[in-house]
Amino acid sequence: MARYTGPKTKIARKFGEAIFGDDKSFEKKNYPPGQHGNNRRRGKKSEYAIQLMEKQKAKYTYGILERQFRNLFAEAKRREGVTGEVLLQLCESRLDNIVYRMGLSPSRRGARQLVSHRHITVNGEVVNIPSYSVKPGDVVGVREKSKSVQSIQSSLEANSSVYEWITWNSEKMEGTFVSVPERIQIPENIKEQLIVELYSK
Repeated sequence: MARYTGPKTKIARKFGEAIFGDDKSFEKKNYPPGQHGNNRRRGKKSEYAIQLMEKQKAKYTYGILERQFRNLFAEAKRREGVTGEVLLQLCESRLDNIVYRMGLSPSRRGARQLVSHRHITVNGEVVNIPSYSVKPGDVVGVREKSKSVQSIQSSLEANSSVYEWITWNSEKMEGTFVSVPERIQIPENIKEQLIVELYSK
């Protein structure tokens, strides 16, 4: 299965929220897609369907395929702490997500492309693996040759997000992953306990 590259609004409508960020099309049609999407008389979802939906929402939000996501869950189970919270922390620690959180791209899809195209460095070394796990203390920056890339400049100018667990130096165009975020610091609307219940069956 290839990574999803289809219409983002259609997926956002499926989950009833703009999981890919600001979406004017979603604001106009914030009901499920399909010819019966606006029909509110839908049957009650089963417990399994609700859990599956939450897992799919998390996968689409972070742009992770099933095998990778299942591996992350297995890793989360091995670590100390609440499994669901650790799972989200592992997702947040991915390089493509850190690049997105630092404001270098307005979307995770764009951030993944920046990493793949070798525009991003970790501790001074170019890293082109979006799933690379960033550790607390690591410095993520823009490669010297890429600092003039217009899309990066535009994204930084439009970015207003601030996260306690990330610092950003606009002069050097680099930031530090200070610490793994607590659940309360992760803004995503994901009910991680439902995912844990689904994989634990």
